[in-house]
Amino acid sequence: MVRGDTWVEVDMTRAETNASGALGTEAGSIPFWRLFFVAMSGAAIEWYDFFVFATASALVFGPLFFPEQVPLVGTLLAFSTFATGFVARPLGGIVFGYFGDKVGRKRAVVVALVMMGAATTLIGLLPTAAAIGVLAPLLLVTLRIAQGLALGGQAGGLVLIATENAPRNRRGFYGSLAMAGVPVGLILANGGFLLVAALLPQEQFQAWGWRVPFLLSVFLIGVALYVQFRLEETRSFQKVETSHAEARNPLISAIRNYPKEVLLTAGTVLGPQTIWYLLFVYTLSYGTDVLGLTNNTILASVLVSQVLSAVLLVGFGRLSDNVGRRRVFMSGMLLTILWAFPFFLLLDTSLLALVLVALLVGQLFVSMTMGPLMTMISEQFGTRVRYSGVSLGYQLAAVLSGFAPLISTALFAATGTSLWLSVYVVVVGVVSFVATVLIAETYQGDMDEIGPRERRFASESE
Repeated sequence: MVRGDTWVEVDMTRAETNASGALGTEAGSIPFWRLFFVAMSGAAIEWYDFFVFATASALVFGPLFFPEQVPLVGTLLAFSTFATGFVARPLGGIVFGYFGDKVGRKRAVVVALVMMGAATTLIGLLPTAAAIGVLAPLLLVTLRIAQGLALGGQAGGLVLIATENAPRNRRGFYGSLAMAGVPVGLILANGGFLLVAALLPQEQFQAWGWRVPFLLSVFLIGVALYVQFRLEETRSFQKVETSHAEARNPLISAIRNYPKEVLLTAGTVLGPQTIWYLLFVYTLSYGTDVLGLTNNTILASVLVSQVLSAVLLVGFGRLSDNVGRRRVFMSGMLLTILWAFPFFLLLDTSLLALVLVALLVGQLFVSMTMGPLMTMISEQFGTRVRYSGVSLGYQLAAVLSGFAPLISTALFAATGTSLWLSVYVVVVGVVSFVATVLIAETYQGDMDEIGPRERRFASESE
């Protein structure tokens, strides 16, 4: 680190895993089970909150918050409200990335978790248009924006809490725990609505039952309090903080000093995120509206694939610790590209067994990319700007990938064939494959190490 003209070398001592499963004995060590709970539960509940809005948009928000519209228009307006969360995510990544690089990963994650938990719980308490008129949809949009800001800030933070505290030879495994929260969150969101809808008559579900999944989000605030009082700051950030070498403006520094890494991060993330939304979110409407499958059939099929995903993500994250992030990611992306055409050919048969094969094999390949993804991109940036760099690149891709269901719907409406949906998968897959070819392989590197570029940039005025 730099103090005046003097470079102060940091302590490069690394923690190793002891027999009890805790990280070493150096200051700032955190037991594995604690990191597992924070990374997995925090990500799962955060994504649950984000996805539960999508389910409600399809089922209840149209008539409750846009009652003067015809049903189709009301549903479209509800989905438009859902899309505002994706637009807000890059801003959340910028704000929380700056905050996380300046004052710490833990504090940024705590604020993001509280914001998400509070916003989602408030949606469950929100009066409908029948009670407060036009103010109801306005408040709904406001709370959805808050959800987007929070998710944009959390996405990189939980991964950094895991990877910056992990032993060097297990970073992929630790980072994959946060990524596994994505399918777990989707399972909880859809499963929660299915359970409430099954237990209540339709009239009661429409009147108040839909609020229950939102109100359960209050537990996320409990996770945030646990992080605040039971989790230490990451080892990497502590070393930067101790040496007083924080970047004056982490966002500007990340853009100026790591422009290639930011762009390659966005390109790398674009494929897995877009394909995931296309294959496992758009498929829900494609299966019912186009193929004529029942809601329960296609939803159950997707949920089965997501259970598989939660396990596979962690397995492929661990594999990347042994053979490298790029090798696992690029293999998965190539297989996903090759599977794009068989996927829709099998889906279009409308036969449940073949639909399951399409989803399960597709999930296998996509999980190969998502397992090492966040650890791989977090290793591209120096500690001083890592939160900003990861969040900026990741959320730039998230804006584009969030429109995958809309683009897919438009493509099918314009062509009347799933062929162009497969082409869409291939195009974004090739973008990610090329970006990963150009990205550095860093799985054996030290995330705390001060490389030549960090050394040079740290001495510049920012």
